[in-house]
Amino acid sequence: MEKEKEKKPKETEEEEEEEEMEFKDCENEDQTQPQEEEGEEEEEQKEAIEDEVERSKVRIMRALAEREDPSAKDADDFMIRRFLRARDLDIEKATTMFLKYLSWRRTFLPKGIVSESEISSQLADNKLCMQGVDKQGRPIVVAFGGRHKPTKGNLEEVKRFVVYGLEKICARMPKGQEKFVAIGDLEGWGYSNSDIRAYLASLSILQDCYPERLGKLFIVHVPYIFMTAWKVVYPFIDSRTKKKIVFVENKKLKSTLLKDIEESQLADIYGGKLPLVPIEDC
Repeated sequence: MEKEKEKKPKETEEEEEEEEMEFKDCENEDQTQPQEEEGEEEEEQKEAIEDEVERSKVRIMRALAEREDPSAKDADDFMIRRFLRARDLDIEKATTMFLKYLSWRRTFLPKGIVSESEISSQLADNKLCMQGVDKQGRPIVVAFGGRHKPTKGNLEEVKRFVVYGLEKICARMPKGQEKFVAIGDLEGWGYSNSDIRAYLASLSILQDCYPERLGKLFIVHVPYIFMTAWKVVYPFIDSRTKKKIVFVENKKLKSTLLKDIEESQLADIYGGKLPLVPIEDC
């Protein structure tokens, strides 16, 4: 009889097991939460250290650059940081790159700007437009490859047109933003539009003189024959830029763009709400 009294009902045993499991779950939750908080704190500390390392390198790079070229003092820390990041925080390589840029700018832009009269034939083709910002607040520029005519103008004029466009884009950067998004539209592109020299010159200007300005490049309406030119240009694109390039399928055009751009900010030719504006009117 005593043994029978000592024996607990099955229901009671199950209730105790459930209570014990609940208690263990609470213990696990209590242990998990501090671990998550510790992980977040470690990540914040890591970012803080990285930021401090970057700031320290910016100061060193500025001192080195100003010693070689006094005009470097006119550059803000954000510009120096872009060159530094473009060379994976290697101070020596970044400083060399930055000094070359300063020398190039004095030669190429002695007046500080490219006047529209210098590139009138390029502007007449209406091949570069702007409108809207993406979900990160980066301004959007659209370039129409099928409107480029290699026989019109010369390479020097094309280069000046590219610089004119980049200067316009950078001038329209919202406060706190350093990058832009580009849509390269190749609708109607054919061999008569192919201009490898111009593509390579434009790429060189973007990578060497405006580093870390491109946030993302969507290439849309891509004709099969374009890939012949692309194979020539691709090896000259640096690894950082390659990661920012996205080829978009025609059937997924709008849905792909809407992942990064709100419909209210997307150009109407891609199913959005905004009409495109020629670069010179921006």
